[in-house]
Amino acid sequence: MENLNILYVGRQLEILNTVIRVINKNDHWNAAGAMNIEEVKSLCKESHYEIILLGSGLSEESEFILRCFLEKNSPSSVIVQHYGGGSGLLNSEIICAAQDYKKRENYNY
Repeated sequence: MENLNILYVGRQLEILNTVIRVINKNDHWNAAGAMNIEEVKSLCKESHYEIILLGSGLSEESEFILRCFLEKNSPSSVIVQHYGGGSGLLNSEIICAAQDYKKRENYNY
């Protein structure tokens, strides 16, 4: 199994830290976190993220700017709106997103 790089973006530090901790419990998942668009841009320059989770606290404007940036600079990444709900739901979201990512990578644009 290949490792997945996952970026969680959210405005609430406690939730961000918890989500990253839960994701990193899986040996094949590598999580990073960002609280604003500047941090996202910086992290995306350093690494490619197969999955990007949008968490709580983002304004509509911030989310729109973020999605535009990601669609332009990381078009193969799968963007998932993460509303919370526990580690089981988070794991399921990541597994589904990983399957979507694999399909995108196998499709010739």
